[in-house]
Amino acid sequence: MMTDLTLQEPRMYTEPMSHLPDPERQAGFYDGVLVKRFLAWIVDVVLIALVTLVISTVTIVGLFMMPLIFLTVGFLYRWMTLASGSATWGMRLMAIEFRNAWGERLDGGQAFLHVLGYTISMSTFIIQMVSVVLMATSERGQGLTDMVLGTVALNRRA
Repeated sequence: MMTDLTLQEPRMYTEPMSHLPDPERQAGFYDGVLVKRFLAWIVDVVLIALVTLVISTVTIVGLFMMPLIFLTVGFLYRWMTLASGSATWGMRLMAIEFRNAWGERLDGGQAFLHVLGYTISMSTFIIQMVSVVLMATSERGQGLTDMVLGTVALNRRA
């Protein structure tokens, strides 16, 4: 009589989030992350706004295209910083970082997809509110983009 080997496989290796810290047993990784994400977002928006202001005032056409410049600078800033260190400068200041479902730092492609998801969710108020509610209520504090990509924001390891 043959047995089904898939039933004997440990469950933790088949679940996509099993490589991330457990929110109950390792709560320290998630403590205060929601507030830190918000503060990091404020820092990032201020930095992006300053760069946008400089670019817009240096170029004559820039003053007429400020929203487009802000969107472009923000996308590139977030993509480059997430790809290089899995955290924006605001997140680094707040000592948090993104990890993928395998517990690894984001690579360039994952960072691009995360920023694209963020940009799409920011473009629609309802989607952004759903994302904020999910961050406040989900076990790992994941927003909509995080849930789709399997990413999570964690306190940086000491």
